Amino acid sequence: MSTTATETKTIKLSIKRQENPETSSYWEEFEIPYRPNMNIISALMEIQRNPVNAKGQKTTPVTWDASCLEEVCGACSMVINGTARQSCTALVDQYEQPIKLEPMSTFPIVRDLQVDRSFMFDNLKRVQAWVPIDGTYDLGPGPRMPEKKRQIAYELSKCMSCGVCLEVCPNVNSKSNFMGAAPISQVRLFNLHPTGSMSKNERLDALMGTGGIAECGMAQNCVEACPKGIPLTTSIASMQRETTFHMFKSFFGSDHEVN
Repeated sequence: MSTTATETKTIKLSIKRQENPETSSYWEEFEIPYRPNMNIISALMEIQRNPVNAKGQKTTPVTWDASCLEEVCGACSMVINGTARQSCTALVDQYEQPIKLEPMSTFPIVRDLQVDRSFMFDNLKRVQAWVPIDGTYDLGPGPRMPEKKRQIAYELSKCMSCGVCLEVCPNVNSKSNFMGAAPISQVRLFNLHPTGSMSKNERLDALMGTGGIAECGMAQNCVEACPKGIPLTTSIASMQRETTFHMFKSFFGSDHEVN
């Protein structure tokens, strides 16, 4: 029967491991001393310091990604007891043991819990998820945003490209090119920006291409799993409306004549 870490005074972890993309995966058990307020990252660091499995056998240190340890960078995403989330804010006291750690399955494996999120970053490049400015000289104060737009933009700007929304999306898989909720929401963010909106049409064109917004099945898993509470389904609905308007405008032509 599963017990909590506080009852056992040890932490039992079952980690899905894989040496490289070409080898088969396997599970390895670990047991480490319990300390109050430990998170998953500190448990992995303990294994890294002394890579000995639960059988007492010397093994290789577990590989994972991490950076800020403050749920800001998004690098430490993994699947913990079946739920995709950031491991830096996952406290061991919150989980029944053994705690099962797996890499996100949406992205190609690199090693152990480390995955390659290039697919998501490539799609962010594709939708031009940035404000195009020339930083070689002082541009002065930027244009002011209406308060309502600023509040929406602030919520959307919390995205840390962690990949959790892609991990839980049934439409993001090996048989689909769907880019997922994060890039779509970032299109909404940068199209709201007074300067970013200058590239609005290019971003909407990208959303209308292969793997774009038309391939979203509106499962709504993304908004439930987002660790930052970003209104992803609202962004998707907004961009569906914008791409529809953009499609008709492109088909029938602009209603503005050039004099």
